[in-house]
Amino acid sequence: MKNYLKYIVLGISLLAVSCKNNSEKEKTATTDAPQNIGTEKVAKKEDFSDMSIYNLPSVWTTQDGSEIKMEDLQGKVLAMVMIYTSCQAACPRLVADMRNIEKQIPDDKQDNVQYVFVSIDPKTDTPKRLREFAKENQMEDDKWLFLRGTEEDTREFAAVLAVNYKAISPIDFSHSNIISVFNKKGELVHQQEGLGVDNKETIKAIKDFATN
Repeated sequence: MKNYLKYIVLGISLLAVSCKNNSEKEKTATTDAPQNIGTEKVAKKEDFSDMSIYNLPSVWTTQDGSEIKMEDLQGKVLAMVMIYTSCQAACPRLVADMRNIEKQIPDDKQDNVQYVFVSIDPKTDTPKRLREFAKENQMEDDKWLFLRGTEEDTREFAAVLAVNYKAISPIDFSHSNIISVFNKKGELVHQQEGLGVDNKETIKAIKDFATN
């Protein structure tokens, strides 16, 4: 039932964005996205299902300062988590969990997977800070992607992932601990909730959907 409710949240969120698009001019991303992103783009936007995050119009800035949309990630399985870099409690464990997942994906599938960290603290997590964080955690390879957006887009995307968060001090947040897996079409296929939990199903989902 819990997963079913999360899919409902995803559908409602995308519907709300769709309605918003009908009344507002859609934002556009710059064309200088990193070379490793969007190189497998083959689907047209109308080919995405209503459940795909690739329908979202929000623009995100990477750790390298490039601007992308979620649809630029199509063609890869996404393992995605929301964190903030100044977190001293749960986030280091989430980073460790993501690294543990990555280590268990076979080399022949790694090119089909993107590991994505989305900041819930865009004020602090500038591209420079995200680059520093990636370096601190030895996540400078192309497979690791760090994103920041506007506060509005971040809150909207958190709803899509069923992630709850709120500021409890000027520098600290309480937040859900959820790792989400999306297939190559941007559809949610699995979620892992908690810290240090059994990740066998998460790894299986990534392997299954990363198959060429």
